[in-house]
Amino acid sequence: MTQQPITSLLVANRGEIAVRIFRTARALGLDTVAVHSDPDADSLHVREADAAVRLPGATPADTYLRGDLVIKAALAAGADAVHPGYGFLSENAGFAREVAAAGLAWIGPPPEAIEAMASKTRAKELMRAAGVPLLDPVDPAAATAADLPLLLKAAAGGGGRGMRVVRDLDTLKESLDAAAAEAASAFGDGEVFAEPYVERGRHVEVQILADSHGTVWALGTRDCSLQRRHQKVIEEAPAPALPDSLRESLHAAAVAAARAVSYQGAGTVEFLVAADGRPYFLEMNTRLQVEHPVTEAVFGLDLVALQLRIAEGAALPLTPPEPAGHAVEARLYAEDPARDWRPQTGVLHTLAVPGNVRVDTGFADGDTVGIHYDPMLAKVVAHAPTRAEAVRALAHALAGARIHGLTTNRDLLVRSLRHPEFAAGQPDTGFYERHLAALTEPAPDTADRTALAALAGALAEAAPAPGAPLALRLGGWRNLRSQPRTRRYSVAGTEHEVRYGPVDPGDHPGVRVLSAERHLVVLEVGGVRRLFHVKQNSNTSEVYVDSPFTGAHTLTPVPRFADPQDRTEPGSLLAPMPGTVVRVAEGLAPGAAVTAGQPLLWLEAMKMEHRIVSPASGTLTALHATLGRQVEFGALLAVVQEESPA
Repeated sequence: MTQQPITSLLVANRGEIAVRIFRTARALGLDTVAVHSDPDADSLHVREADAAVRLPGATPADTYLRGDLVIKAALAAGADAVHPGYGFLSENAGFAREVAAAGLAWIGPPPEAIEAMASKTRAKELMRAAGVPLLDPVDPAAATAADLPLLLKAAAGGGGRGMRVVRDLDTLKESLDAAAAEAASAFGDGEVFAEPYVERGRHVEVQILADSHGTVWALGTRDCSLQRRHQKVIEEAPAPALPDSLRESLHAAAVAAARAVSYQGAGTVEFLVAADGRPYFLEMNTRLQVEHPVTEAVFGLDLVALQLRIAEGAALPLTPPEPAGHAVEARLYAEDPARDWRPQTGVLHTLAVPGNVRVDTGFADGDTVGIHYDPMLAKVVAHAPTRAEAVRALAHALAGARIHGLTTNRDLLVRSLRHPEFAAGQPDTGFYERHLAALTEPAPDTADRTALAALAGALAEAAPAPGAPLALRLGGWRNLRSQPRTRRYSVAGTEHEVRYGPVDPGDHPGVRVLSAERHLVVLEVGGVRRLFHVKQNSNTSEVYVDSPFTGAHTLTPVPRFADPQDRTEPGSLLAPMPGTVVRVAEGLAPGAAVTAGQPLLWLEAMKMEHRIVSPASGTLTALHATLGRQVEFGALLAVVQEESPA
């Protein structure tokens, strides 16, 4: 660790975490340097930095994972320190050593500590020796029905990559192969291990902070049990409904884990708490966590500032500050939870979250969400004196957010926060497994709400533009009676015809038009005044209501582009999203016999894998997808000719 003051900081990362680190660096008077791939050339984290260096290429392997290029960029820009953020090279001991060898300060733990915790299997051996409780490993080759269910995990990574739950021995080999292939693709290491899968367990972690003088802080607990595909969605601090004795034992175990590897800087020790209250060590993340803001809110700290001070050799006070209140964080993703969490790409026209909440984001209005990186748009954090108040404030802020241009998980987050089981304060990792279908069900009056959104969109489109001549404005729909107008939109694949007049909103009894402008329509619905915020683009109008009354809708004027399915032969498999072909089923070739539901291809988009399965039993007559190929939405991947009925 350096003892010299840091003056210029390069962040070896992108997006939200880079923007967040730059915010603290500016407050401390440091110069900031960004690195960026070609798709990120005009991204928010580049615009926020004092200087930026291009990493030629688009994929992480060619850019943000190239430690040699990052160090070269730091030296060229005159930086004297490197902060890795999370993901990418943040837990790469070799990169940490190379940073130090180049004469730069490494804002993270010693390489030896990273190395000790890099493999989950080796970390467990270390923790067992330190007296930290563990789940006993299971040898997959010797597993029996009594060992089920099993959790397969990549030894070298996290973030849900290379993880599979096995409930049937017949699927064990296939799951092992799939987990190993995904782990090798994501982390360059295909080692996978197995352990018992704890049903309805809670994911509880402890934030630790350690200096180079022997002081280790345990900064309370966090609950991160609400997860999709083993990736966290909602986190909170402190973890609710934990007995004091358990909380104290988790703190002690986390400190023991940190001391066992002579840890320095910020890190997180993760545990699985079984339904019977017994905790088990999962892993130690030797970096800053995505969910660190909830701990910052509760303890009134800036963990990034403390990381920098520790790297400069400063000593922590012997005891941390006392916690106050409760904080909850929700990760807002560009994805469709109702369609297998399908990631979304395109232009984010508007992102505005009201209320007294913290919003950490790597996007601004008008930025493009691409295919190469994680689909998280923002983290929204609420802090209040009690858990109930924090949860309520966060749900209210998300419900009132204006998000135009992309489908997101916003409605799921709001429903999750307001779910009785979550409100009771004992969430577990099986929450979405049990409740996803109900949480993504359309509201009973969805058709009525969509019709109102379409009406608002039509009224906004018909409204005169700001600055129009006075005669045009006086001749608008509000001042002249005429025949009803008709406008047709496609909303989520369903056509809606809107008939409206200058005063009477046509086919909408009980609705009265109070005012209509290009960006705001006010309707009285059943005697209640409702606001519709409208964003109009070249060929779509996205209508947003600033209360949960109708939610957000994308309105596409009809006619528009034909559905790709209309241009293809029966049995065509089309890419459901832009992505990269990362796996092709073994032996798959034209002429091969396939069965309904058989996985044929795997697409990777925004750090998630998606299976493309055969729509029917029959013969593969065409295969256009090849390993490593990047495909656009609607691209023809393969064709299956269904077998004739006997």
